[in-house]
Amino acid sequence: MVLAEQLDGEVKPITYELLGKAREVADTLRVEVLCLLIGYGVEKYVEELIYRGADEVILVDDPELRDVEPVKYSRVLVEVAKKYRPRAILVGATNIGRSIAARAAAALGTGLTADCLDVQVDEQGDIVQVRPAFTGNIIAYIKTRTRPAMATLRYRVAKPLPRDTSRKGRVTRLSLELGGDVGVKVLGKVRDKEVRLSDADIIVGCGRGFKKPEDLIMAKELAELLGGVIGVSRPLVDEGWMPRDYQVGFSGNTVRPKLYIALGISGSPQHLAGMKFSDTIIAVNLDPSAPIFRHANYGVVGDIYRVVPKLIEKLRERLNRDEGGNS
Repeated sequence: MVLAEQLDGEVKPITYELLGKAREVADTLRVEVLCLLIGYGVEKYVEELIYRGADEVILVDDPELRDVEPVKYSRVLVEVAKKYRPRAILVGATNIGRSIAARAAAALGTGLTADCLDVQVDEQGDIVQVRPAFTGNIIAYIKTRTRPAMATLRYRVAKPLPRDTSRKGRVTRLSLELGGDVGVKVLGKVRDKEVRLSDADIIVGCGRGFKKPEDLIMAKELAELLGGVIGVSRPLVDEGWMPRDYQVGFSGNTVRPKLYIALGISGSPQHLAGMKFSDTIIAVNLDPSAPIFRHANYGVVGDIYRVVPKLIEKLRERLNRDEGGNS
């Protein structure tokens, strides 16, 4: 079973990724995929969830569920899990998903594997959850003895299935007792103006090749000219140069941008796991034997302190020329 994630009545992309992974696991086990959709005014997404891989959508649509409140949502998840007894439950490893999944797992008395990179089925037919451990230095393969096995899956690690409008599925509408006031009231909502790293189409990644935190300004300038954002490798986060929200890798964000520019990044397995599925990778590094070059579409062996200013200069010239032509 997949818990569909929605906010303000809009189903989030991670839901379709979860359905893609659930479909893969379910087909191996020869079982069905259920999708639990909780909220208010979200019925319009039922068909879409079926098109994306669900065999049955369980809809709990209630005015009390207008706001995503983890206590109420986890109660719904628990009740539905007890009724349907799924073998496994997949939830997005987002702020919302983590909060709901942890409460539900505790109430169900089952194990929860957080921040998974993958969910697989082994030769014995057991569900295996794959996640980084020891701050990303090793990869752990975990089996949950209790049922249902629960896992939160990171954004961008699974691929959604192509939209198939020929798929047919069932819809079950449930009306549940929500338990009244849970002691939480939503007073208002503030939108984060920052671009989420996992959503960015263009990322300029920064690594140990930078000598001091102030030098990241040139990477930020390059990113802005390209319409992208910057990301960093783990050592820069450990040094306190940037917040962990900007980290790319096992213990940070998994990204799939259209363009990833790796500046001064050697290409450790920890970092590569977070960005190697980018559409196009451009690497700039002084060391011609750096592992990053084995994964890059284009490589520049050179000093980032010479290469990046040149790139910025050429981009500014191009932009100025284009603006002059348009005027």
